[in-house]
Amino acid sequence: MFRLFKNIDRKNYRPIMGGLDIFKFIGPGLLVTVGFIDPGNWASNLAAGAEFGYALLWMVTLSTIMLIFLQHNVAHLGIATGLCLSEATTIYLKPKYSKFLLSTAMLASISTSLAEILGGAIALNMLFNIPLQAGALLVTIFVMIMLFTNSYIIIEKWIIAFVSVIGLSFLYELSLVNIDWNSAITGWVTPSFPKGSMLIIMSVLGAVVMPHNLFLHSEIIQSRQWNLKDEKVIKKQLRYEFMDTLVSMLIGWAINSAMILLAAATFFYSKTPVSELQQANQLLAPLLGNNAAVVFAVALLFAGIASTITSGMAAGTIFAGMYKEPYDIKDNHSRVGVAISLIIAFGIILLITNPFQGLIISQMILSIQLPFTIFLQVYLTSSEKVMGKYKNSKHSKILLYSLGVIVAVLNIALFISLFVG
Repeated sequence: MFRLFKNIDRKNYRPIMGGLDIFKFIGPGLLVTVGFIDPGNWASNLAAGAEFGYALLWMVTLSTIMLIFLQHNVAHLGIATGLCLSEATTIYLKPKYSKFLLSTAMLASISTSLAEILGGAIALNMLFNIPLQAGALLVTIFVMIMLFTNSYIIIEKWIIAFVSVIGLSFLYELSLVNIDWNSAITGWVTPSFPKGSMLIIMSVLGAVVMPHNLFLHSEIIQSRQWNLKDEKVIKKQLRYEFMDTLVSMLIGWAINSAMILLAAATFFYSKTPVSELQQANQLLAPLLGNNAAVVFAVALLFAGIASTITSGMAAGTIFAGMYKEPYDIKDNHSRVGVAISLIIAFGIILLITNPFQGLIISQMILSIQLPFTIFLQVYLTSSEKVMGKYKNSKHSKILLYSLGVIVAVLNIALFISLFVG
C-alpha cells in the first residue's frame, strides 16, 4: 500500500480509472484506524470502563467525530497540494515556528511509539514470560528491521486483517455479557466528568485523535495521488477519500466503544480494579475459554507491532518534512526520524516502573500536543496561498478551529484537576 513517495511524479501520475474507482482509495483510513486501536487505546478504554462504567463513552463519540473532520481535512491538504502536513509546515511557516511545532510533533510520536512498543512487550511477557525490557528490545528491533527493509509491505494487509478480527471479537462478545444498554446510550451522548476522571478523559482523547496520525494520513494519501492539475480527479479523490475516512473511523469508534462496554460490564460492576493490561484477557474468557489469555496476548502483540510501524513511519514523515522532503525510507532523513522515535521510546521504557500507568500517561501526553497540531493544520488548510481554491470554507474553518478550542479547554481542565484537585 505504501510507496516510496519521493520517486512518484505527483503532478502527472495517473493510473487508469474504471467503474470500481472507490476500491483504489480504500486503505489510508484503515491504517489510521489501526493506529487508534493500539495498546494505548486498550489501556485507556479499559481504565475508562473499569473505573467509571459507561460514563466516559461520550469521549469516544466526541473523539471520533473530531477525528473524522480532522483526518478528512488533513487528507484534503495532501490531495490538493501534494504535500504532507510536515512539508507544508516547513515550506509555509517561518523556521522558528515550524521547528517548534514539528519538534512537539516528534515528541508526540515518541510518546506514541512508547505505548506501542510497551504493548508488544507486555504481550511477549504474557505469551513467553519474557521480561518487559527484553520484550521491548525485541519489538523495537523487529519493527526497525521491517521498516528499514520495507518487508512490512508483505505482511501489512495481514496485520490489518488480524487486528480487525480481534476487534470484531470484542464486538461479538457484547452478546455474551450483560450490557446496560440504556446507560450505554446515555453515556455515548451525555458528557460527564466524574471526580478523578480528567486523566482518563484526556488519555482517551489522545488515544483516538492521535497527532502522529494526522501527519501520517497526509503522507500516505499521496499513494492515491493521480493528477493535481485535473479538477475532476481532485474532486473525485476528495469524495472517495471522505468515504474511506468515514467508514474507517466508525469502525474504530465501534471497537473502542466495545472495549469500554466490556470493561464496564465486567470490571466496573464487579468492582475489580485494573492495574495491569494483562487483566483484560478476562474479557475474552466467555468467548474463548481457557485460551483467552493466549488469544488476547497474540492480538495485543500484532496490534503493538502494527501500530509501532505506523508511529515509526509518522516520525519519519515528520522529520523528513523538516527538510522539505516526503517520506522515503531509503533517505537518511526519514531513517533518522524513525530511529529517533523508536530508540528514545525504548530508552524511556527501560525507566518505567508501572507499565499500565505509563500507557495511560503516554496517551495523555498526546492530547496535550494535539491542539498544536490542530491549529497548525487548520491554519494551513485555510490559507489560499497553500490550498488555492481548495482552502477551507468559512464554516469549515469555524468548525475546525472550534475543535481545537475544545481540546485546549479540556487540557486546561486536566491541569486544573491535577494541581487543584
